[in-house]
Amino acid sequence: MNKYLMILIAGMALVSCKTNQLYLNVVEPAPVQLPSAITSVGIINRYLHTDETKVIDAIDKTLSLEGKNLDKDGAAESVKGLTDELAGNVRFSSVVVIDDIKFKTPGTLNFPSPLNWEIVEMICSEKNTDALFALEKYDTDTRVNYSSQKVDIQTPLGKIPGLEHQVNMETLVKTGWRIYYPFTRSILDEYSYDESIVFTGRGVNPLVAASALIGRKEAVNQVSNKSGHGYAMRLLPYQIRVTRDYYVKGTNNFKIAKRKAQVGKWDEAGQLWEEETNNSSGKIAGRACYNMAIINEINGDLDTALGWAQKAYEDYNNKPALDYVRILERRRYKDDILKAR
Repeated sequence: MNKYLMILIAGMALVSCKTNQLYLNVVEPAPVQLPSAITSVGIINRYLHTDETKVIDAIDKTLSLEGKNLDKDGAAESVKGLTDELAGNVRFSSVVVIDDIKFKTPGTLNFPSPLNWEIVEMICSEKNTDALFALEKYDTDTRVNYSSQKVDIQTPLGKIPGLEHQVNMETLVKTGWRIYYPFTRSILDEYSYDESIVFTGRGVNPLVAASALIGRKEAVNQVSNKSGHGYAMRLLPYQIRVTRDYYVKGTNNFKIAKRKAQVGKWDEAGQLWEEETNNSSGKIAGRACYNMAIINEINGDLDTALGWAQKAYEDYNNKPALDYVRILERRRYKDDILKAR
């Protein structure tokens, strides 16, 4: 069986009176395809805000209850998360954090203007890197809601009426990344990642309720680090779950094959389907050819699967086979991308 394809659940749902459904894990190419020439990368942090945004930034920190150096430390954690993940990827021979150059960008929620290509080329040349990963934006946005309600408080003397205070705080961590490739002067990727952290505290007085805020900075740093790791995952293939329908009615062989498929004996089911590809009934032969495409996709032979699906449609006018042909053509194209890694 193809290592990139695994059956999760088969025949678990009856789709219609003549078909059953199976579920497959299919490997998709990485969202970001880096040229093979990129083996050494540099990482920069453009978080530092320009002077004209310092006043706005200070107001934002006050209104959103941001702690000292919260954004600065969080941005550094994002870079660290990306660095650790890329350094552990055998694809790269060198991963360099470039922290001896200070970058300033507008403190806006949107992406700043890209770096000048002359600057990118100079950095990559001096640091001997093929591409530049950049943390282009970083921001935390915090909102606090306060409420209180009447409650009964249990005491040694019994229950007495009291007031419970509740503090709800949500911190949204926002990061943005770019990949610069100086050889072609192209930006290979531009991506934003946001994640929310929610804290809730209750107590008989506001001070106890606000204790939920303790540990917020550590949580923000953890989420920021995770965002760096998560961005690096855009360079790796990933799995998705897909469904396929296969025929279970038509002849006695289809009924037996159905039961074999339900217990995971797909190759034996395939043998029975193959017998029916020569059935005198075009309808039955078309269904069998369609199922032969299914079994070959299960076994990772996309070329043979495509041939059977084409035969089902071209020779026997099996209508679902035309859609399946297109699915398999897309799968084969993506499989070629995976093999080229």
